[in-house]
Amino acid sequence: MSQRDLVARLMLLGAALLLSACAGQPPLPAGQPTLALPLQLHVQQSQDQQRQDWVLVIQREEPGIRWSMMDLLGIPQARQILVNGQWQADGLLPPNPQARELFAALLFALTPPDQLQANYPTAWQHGAQRSLPTRWDVRYDQPLNFQLNLPQGPTYQVTPLRGDTP
Repeated sequence: MSQRDLVARLMLLGAALLLSACAGQPPLPAGQPTLALPLQLHVQQSQDQQRQDWVLVIQREEPGIRWSMMDLLGIPQARQILVNGQWQADGLLPPNPQARELFAALLFALTPPDQLQANYPTAWQHGAQRSLPTRWDVRYDQPLNFQLNLPQGPTYQVTPLRGDTP
């Protein structure tokens, strides 16, 4: 194989990786939904008979929304800021694609019902269930108490926190 062929193959591989990374990004709303912030949530992940608990704080920070997730000891697990429809790293934590997917899914779940169609045109809601087909399903007990299901991933139980957080 010539050096020219090798360079061409590497460029093709790089382009394929870039496209697959873009395709894997979780969907975001068309606009900025109106959320009652700040929010403090308990997020419990269940998958393969394993359970993990986090505290999530969502707060407005101009010009965007800051998402800070920590374990129950208060150790940061993920921090992102959503600014103009783009996720940006916040702090020195390494990229966390699972947390970014969770944050995007929670944004979908927290979008007020009257803003759902404008922000997620392919979504539907019927009673206490909401779905973005092939991506996320949400079943509400109350507005801030719900179960979030990912098709090939974990299930999350989300409840509001009362009182002080770590």
